[in-house]
Amino acid sequence: MMTDAEKKLLQAQHRLEEAQARDRVKERKARTRRLIQEGAILEKVLPEVRTMEPTVLEDYLIQKLPQHD
Repeated sequence: MMTDAEKKLLQAQHRLEEAQARDRVKERKARTRRLIQEGAILEKVLPEVRTMEPTVLEDYLIQKLPQHD
């Protein structure tokens, strides 16, 4: 049988884990939103990229943009 202190510790640990899980979901949703917005901007500025496969798009952008070393 668990003591009250053990129960409280376990509850606190579960609350922390739940908060961390909520933060991960929030971060993932923010990243997804950002990626969608950036993709929309890319398509607006360079409409030709809409039909490109990701690897072709990457090569295209590498050729089109100046290299930064």
